[in-house]
Amino acid sequence: MPFKPADNPKCPKCGKSVYAAEERVAGGLKWHKMCFKCGLCQKLLDSTNCTEHEGELFCKMCHARKFGPKGYGFGGGAGCLSMDAGEHLKADGQN
Repeated sequence: MPFKPADNPKCPKCGKSVYAAEERVAGGLKWHKMCFKCGLCQKLLDSTNCTEHEGELFCKMCHARKFGPKGYGFGGGAGCLSMDAGEHLKADGQN
């Protein structure tokens, strides 16, 4: 009987095998420690500040900015008015 190595899960960010000593789990997927960072600001994440959206990781602040409610009453108001259309939040030309 030939030797068959164990199948290790693949990191969704880099596609390489993730071993138990280096894994971080979010969204039912296993990530490398260095791949476990926000998709917008590149901040390293941990279990307390991580949010997953459609297979991509975000810190809670970037997730709220990109996918949270918009408009008056949601952290805005006359003191926070902005003409920003959010172009800097679009990753690779996507919404």
